This record gives sequence, C-alpha cells and structure tokens, in this order.
Amino acid sequence: MHLSGTKYGSARLACLGFFLVCATSAVAQESVEAKEVASDISGAVATHETNEGTMYNVPLVPAELQKHGTTAAQTSGAGLQGNFFQRLGEFYWRDWTGKLPSTPATERRALDAPLDSPPFPSSDWGYGGSPAIGVPDGSVYPLMSALGKENSRSKIYGWVAGSVNASTSSKNNFPLSYDIFPNRVEMNQAVIYIERLPNTVQKTHFDWGYHVTAFYGIDYRFTTAKGYFSQQLLQKNHIYGFDPVLEYVDLYFPVKEGLNIRIGRFLSVPGIEAQLAPNNYNMTHSLLYTIDPFTDTGAIATLKLTKQWIVQAGISAGHDVAPWTVDRKPSAIACLDYSTASNHDNFYACANGINDGKYAYNNLQDYDGTWYHRFNAKWHMATEAWYMYETGVPNVAGNVANPVATELGANGAFCAAGQLRCTAPEYAFVNYVNREFNSKLFVGFRSDFLDDKKGQRTGIRGKYTENTLYATKYIGTTVMLRPEVRFDHSWDNRGYDNGTARNQFFFGMDLIYKF
Repeated sequence: MHLSGTKYGSARLACLGFFLVCATSAVAQESVEAKEVASDISGAVATHETNEGTMYNVPLVPAELQKHGTTAAQTSGAGLQGNFFQRLGEFYWRDWTGKLPSTPATERRALDAPLDSPPFPSSDWGYGGSPAIGVPDGSVYPLMSALGKENSRSKIYGWVAGSVNASTSSKNNFPLSYDIFPNRVEMNQAVIYIERLPNTVQKTHFDWGYHVTAFYGIDYRFTTAKGYFSQQLLQKNHIYGFDPVLEYVDLYFPVKEGLNIRIGRFLSVPGIEAQLAPNNYNMTHSLLYTIDPFTDTGAIATLKLTKQWIVQAGISAGHDVAPWTVDRKPSAIACLDYSTASNHDNFYACANGINDGKYAYNNLQDYDGTWYHRFNAKWHMATEAWYMYETGVPNVAGNVANPVATELGANGAFCAAGQLRCTAPEYAFVNYVNREFNSKLFVGFRSDFLDDKKGQRTGIRGKYTENTLYATKYIGTTVMLRPEVRFDHSWDNRGYDNGTARNQFFFGMDLIYKF
C-alpha cells in the first residue's frame, strides 16, 4: 500500500471526457437493435449483467415484479422533451419525484429473483465472470434517455462517488478501505461504462457483448493491476489516478441453459463485494475484501447446466497483473455455483489463480466460498470465507542476515528467525445481515475477521476484526446516500494508524450520483 501524497494528475481526468465522446459515437450506431431480442422471446430484452463476484444492478431497477418468471418493469425515459440538457434534467426530476413511467415486465429464464433492487444492489445472487444468464436487462439510464437512445443495445452510463470520513486515526485508516486517508473529503470514483450485453434469455442463436470501463479517483489505489498504467501507483504513488478496470468481450452460445465465454480483464471470482461503488451494500469494504485479489486478465467460461447449477473454468495471467508483465503465470480458475429451487439459498465456491504459488506480484492461491440466504421478503444475509497463501515470500522481519529484496508493490512476510523465505498464509470470514424497509431504504450489519498470519497482506501480522452498522438511502433511483459507523480492532499487534493503535473508530458517508 502506497500512501504518500502527490499531484492529482489532471491529464488523467481528461481521459474520462475523451472516453465519453467516443462512447456517444458507438451508442448512436445501435439505437433500435433491442427490437431483435423481442423476436426471440416475447417481451424479453438483453440480459443484464451480474458483476463479477458481487451483486450488481446499476443504475435503475425498480423493486416490483422481479419474481415469478418476470423481471421488473423498466422505468422509461419516454416522453422527455427539449434538448439534451432539458431531457436529462427532466429525467432526474421525474425520477426523484416518482413520476418516471414504466414499461411492461419482461420474461426471465432463471429462478425467481430473491431480492428487491432497489434498495439492494441487485435482485439476484451474484456470480462472477459472466452476465447473469437467463436474466433480461432491467435498466434504463439517465444519459441514454437524454440521448434518446433508450433502446440501444450499446449503452453508456456511470456514476460519480464522493465521501467524507471522521476517524480516531490521524495518519492512516488502513486496513479499512477504500477511505484510507482519515478525516478527509475524497472523490472516490468517477466511472464511465460502455457496454453491449449479450442476449442470454434466448436459447436459439449465438450473441455477443463487450464492456469497457474508464475509472478515475482515489480508489484506483485498490483497482490497479501491474501493467495497466500501474506506474501511477507503483512508481509515482499518485493519490488520484486512472485505471481501465474492466475490458472484455462476452461470447454467448445456446448450450444447455446458456454458455458464456468472457475474454479480457474482469473482476476476480467469487466474492460479495466489488470495486465499483454502487455494487456494494455499504461505503467501506470488509477486511476480507481489502486484501484479496481484485482483477484477472484471461478467459473464463460459464456454463449454466440447469436453472440451479453453474460450472465455470478459466485461465488467467495471475492476479492483478497484465499478460505482458514479467509476473505473468498461467493460472487456473474453477468454480461451482448452486441455488436451491426456491432460490432462497445460493452457494458459490472457487479456486482462483492456482499455479505454483511462488512469490510474485499478488500471486495468491485463493480458495473462496460464498453463501447467500433469504430469510423472508425483508431479511437476508451474505457470508464469505477464504484461505489464501504464497510460498517463498522474502523475510522482512529483520531477523536474518542478507535478506532477500521484495518486489516493488509486493509485501514481504514476517518469517521465523533465520528463514530467508517462508510460506505466508491468511484466512478471513465476513457476514452481512440486511433488512429492507422499503424500495428506498435498507440497513445492515457486517461482522468481519482476518488472520494475516505472517503480515504479508496488511504489513502487520496478527488477527483483526471489524463491525459496521450501515444504511443505504435512495433519492429516486439515481442518488444513493450511505452512512456507516465502524469499529476495528487488531488483537495481536498495533495494526492501525501506521502501527500505533489497536483500535479505530470510524464514521463515514458517501454519495453516489448515477448518470
């Protein structure tokens, strides 16, 4: 983790503007293409993606009718008047006042959706590396409506997320993330998506999709992969930076219940949380998520055998490295996903990044599992646990002569005296319990445990816990407010505020504005 300050780099911010201009041109070429989908399955539209390893639905999906074989009626930008800015303003006004019209509910070829979205990030349990097979796209975006391209298969949308925090730490909040700088206001993320989703509701023909992300903000410090503009962090330690977090193509084949092959850079599987702010239950991330892998570059195949069973297999260059870097290693991905017939329980297990396990940039051998459970219409929980390790990690404990140098950006371990290198294991567990009050509000509680046995992930070995009480409040469906209160404790050593404190009390709130 690199924490020193430098200039923000305004040139990178300009990349977002350039990205936006290019995207508008792409969108204009496919304004009515969604009509072809309806000819395959009556009422169906393109599948809406479930983000890698997390529950995802950005930005607009109403809470009603996401069950019983249908997906929610879409909010519609139809009837907007005036120029681009007038149409955009009218969309937001209608959204915030509850006056956006809805289109008819669309068919889904999947189990009944277990959750309402909003207020939750997604109506379906998440699995990574693929769009949600059999689930139609239930989203209409303000920018697309203002452009008059609501029905385009190619879409451009995004959000801006800023936050404020107050902490008992004065130097550093880590391993809390992403707001590692205490007592500050930050611009966490300004994100633009350009994508075309494959139609996975139909089972008659091949279809394809693509996705490109432009991401700027302080949170790039956690999304950076070596070889993707990583000099901003690894060499120059910029506080703010740009990262093309996701770039991939999706190839969909009508095999069994659907086969999707994703090729490119995608989020690591599995996991409850993700880098993209609206895709999470709350503002900060768990200890478990903060130190696990973030993105992989490679290919992953997702085969839906039945409505309840999914298998995945893939290969990557390793965690958080580009294939053209010296740290690349052919690494296996294998996952199994099962949902009960009621879809009230979902189990998702993965072995990810599996290779020789020898020390390299983030070369973690990751064995991860999630369990989602729906108690009733208002209550559900999400649980995740993983075990990870690297072998041959250089000793940085200062108890050996002529220590082996560590790689730039890759921590060493606190090994036993006399060991030049050692195996560095860690394990973690997190549980979320959430209660929905209405389509605009939910609250939740998170409990989290991490044992960084050799200090290779946090820099200070030992056990850590955190407990967080949080809420998400929607204004319309395009603005999110997420306050939270959090308490962290390190049990074996002083793990907070740059190694000076065992405890950390934190209050924070972020605001996400979607477009």
